[in-house]
Amino acid sequence: MAWTSVIAIYALFWVVIAFVLLPFGIKTHDEAGVEKIAGQADSAPANFRPLRLAVRATILAAVVTALYVANFVNGWIGVEDIDFFPRPPEMTYAEERS
Repeated sequence: MAWTSVIAIYALFWVVIAFVLLPFGIKTHDEAGVEKIAGQADSAPANFRPLRLAVRATILAAVVTALYVANFVNGWIGVEDIDFFPRPPEMTYAEERS
């Protein structure tokens, strides 16, 4: 696998993981006991930390990318391993006409 492919896969994993991690650890102003600003949405986070989110996404994306590349190189899990729907039986011409 080319190193550019690994970087592209890492970037995709990073974005997906960052979005998955967004809601974890967030508290609203009511939950944190902080006063809201006038016009602020009730669901607005009071303790959003983008740097912490980026660090967690970076580490987790590196682990997932390493597992993906290791699987690609070693072939631990292939398409045939996750094919849950077997091929339908072949029909003959005589079966089709009846």
